[in-house]
Amino acid sequence: MAESGAQRYKDKVTIVTGGSKGIGKGCVEVFVKHGSKVVFCARGEKEGKELEAEMNKRGPGETMFLTCDVSKEADIKNVVDKTVEKYGRIDCLINNAGQHPSHNSIDDISADDFRRLLDVNLVSIFLFSKFALPHLRKTKGNIINASSLVGQIGQPGATTYVSTKGAITSFTKALAIDEAVHGVRVNVFSPGNVWTPMWENEANSRPDPEACRQAGADAQLVGRYGTLEESGLFCLYLAADATFCTGIDMNLSGGAELDYGYKNKIKTKKDT
Repeated sequence: MAESGAQRYKDKVTIVTGGSKGIGKGCVEVFVKHGSKVVFCARGEKEGKELEAEMNKRGPGETMFLTCDVSKEADIKNVVDKTVEKYGRIDCLINNAGQHPSHNSIDDISADDFRRLLDVNLVSIFLFSKFALPHLRKTKGNIINASSLVGQIGQPGATTYVSTKGAITSFTKALAIDEAVHGVRVNVFSPGNVWTPMWENEANSRPDPEACRQAGADAQLVGRYGTLEESGLFCLYLAADATFCTGIDMNLSGGAELDYGYKNKIKTKKDT
């Protein structure tokens, strides 16, 4: 482990998808702080440009922002091409972009809804990896895929979302096997309740936002949400320090998956 204050990813070139907010933003901030040249993409140009300017002012690393709709193959290829055009290499790809649709029963989700979500959450990771790997093989770099704790434990009203996250983990393990011969590591991390704009929007949509926020915090053994900085540092560990790790799924969860909890859906149904 590098000493405190050292630049742990100095001059390494990193791509972060969905990097303008949430966990992706945490990765951009931490990797720039540790000297990386970060290319990040998102659909929202205003937020992306603002973060780009802020990070380039702060340093010591640097950033370049590109607009990208990860459901479009041409946009994905453009991000990879522009990265190599500017920096000549890729050392790390963080596949973070994704969507969580509103909670619904399977009865109210169409096949087209599912296909669109697969394009955003899963096919985009396949394509970013496919286009980046020729460059990652040259640097013996690494890929970090964002899954979710619910890919392991499930979530009510989220059959399609949970399916995409479980598939990300399986894809990671299979790709790690294939790429080991090239010296490329491929890992996945599964966040639990990290406080992000998505979580804030979810809480604010409830009749009692404060109760929702507190319930989310109480779901962890440590009694709080994870932070964006902790998320970025987690990915930095996988990129810079976890050099004997490939094909693993690491939880970033505060212990949310541990211990028993109240789960009786039958009784709940009768009582409501």
